[in-house]
Amino acid sequence: MRKIAIILIVVFSINTIFAQKYFTKNGHISFFSTTPVEDIEAHNYQASSVLNYENGEIAFSLLMKGFEFEKALMQEHFNEKYVESDEFPKAKFKGAIIDYKAFDLTKDESHAVFITGEMTIHGVTKTVEAGGTITVKDGELSAEAKFPLAIEEYDINIPSVVKDKIAKEVSISVAMEYKKYVKK
Repeated sequence: MRKIAIILIVVFSINTIFAQKYFTKNGHISFFSTTPVEDIEAHNYQASSVLNYENGEIAFSLLMKGFEFEKALMQEHFNEKYVESDEFPKAKFKGAIIDYKAFDLTKDESHAVFITGEMTIHGVTKTVEAGGTITVKDGELSAEAKFPLAIEEYDINIPSVVKDKIAKEVSISVAMEYKKYVKK
């Protein structure tokens, strides 16, 4: 009977290690646009994300109005004229980490990963693929990725008056500090 209890504890412990979910409610997503006329940068520190180590699924969601710009007028134009935040309040990504089982959550180390999934911005959903890094330290995960995003693909119209100030392709940066999800 004691052996059965020990075996059940070991099996449950192994399952717990591999069935872990991680989350954050204050992830950082930024974008950068550079042209000969002007550089534009915005940061959002309110991105939510869940990473399921059991199956490699990863999801992000953020309010478009959460992006902060250096100039208030840029922020106003971004929300009202370009991404139309009242009509399309959120950006979302749902996908998976390829070869997510290739790294060990019990070891402190960094791992190059490849992520693929569907991104929805401005009511348009497109497939996105990006490389990134997941770092394990003291049982917690952090993730970083950088990828280009073509504004036109998401039906974001830039008025001709300012089109020379905004790049056709912006650089997206993602930085997440995940905590282990504990069911309450």
